[in-house]
Amino acid sequence: MLRQRIITAAWLAPLMLAGLFGLSGSLFALFTAGVVLLAGWEWTNLAGISRRDHRLMLVGVLAVIMLMLWLSGAALAAWPLWLGVAGWLVNLYWVVHYPARGGQWQSSPRRLAMGLWVLLPAWVGLNVLRDTGAAWLLFVLLLVWCADIGAYFAGRAFGHRKLAPSVSPGKSWEGVAGGLAATAVLALIFGAWQGLGLGGGLALLLATLAVTLVSVLGDLLESMLKRYRGIKDSSQLLPGHGGVLDRIDSLTAALPLFALLLMGVL
Repeated sequence: MLRQRIITAAWLAPLMLAGLFGLSGSLFALFTAGVVLLAGWEWTNLAGISRRDHRLMLVGVLAVIMLMLWLSGAALAAWPLWLGVAGWLVNLYWVVHYPARGGQWQSSPRRLAMGLWVLLPAWVGLNVLRDTGAAWLLFVLLLVWCADIGAYFAGRAFGHRKLAPSVSPGKSWEGVAGGLAATAVLALIFGAWQGLGLGGGLALLLATLAVTLVSVLGDLLESMLKRYRGIKDSSQLLPGHGGVLDRIDSLTAALPLFALLLMGVL
């Protein structure tokens, strides 16, 4: 298992770095659309769609919507991001009230709709951040990774109070605190590197803490959907690592909010 994880990471990491930071404009949009469409394929499974032809058709619909957003200029606009933030507020309600409110989202059409407000704003957020320069795209990626690492080690060392036991029993409030501490350090370092000054650095710190909390929700949402479906991974597209959604679940929640904050605050 470890060997397979290493082999996958050896080819996946250079590919992702080249795509995310070596491309821009339409090529970047096309590259990230490919990643999101793979996640969309996995989402159809989370939504309970089993027939292969139906899943392919739904991914095709997602591709058409993304193309329309790009051609209309909406892939670099704020309104899809606001729709994403609104959708994540709904997701928060469902995660907090799982399983009591499960009947509100467990039908396949509603889970598919949920996928639209999770995946499309995340793709728009990627394009907005890349359009502002590679530095902010790098920052949000590092933010999610640092939050995961900080939460993992703090949770293992100090975790006692469960965050959402009905959704993800392994997560704790102490882990969340560890993630916040790690991303706060990242924000201070990044703010100094970018020369933001006191005001800009404080704004970045506050934005970072908010986005860190939201990234936790992304992880919890996918855990809730997988728990309902009775599966461990979203797919086996990445041998040893599970699926694409398993790697970007926190990022899907973080991207729309951070992109909005960057457009309006920093």
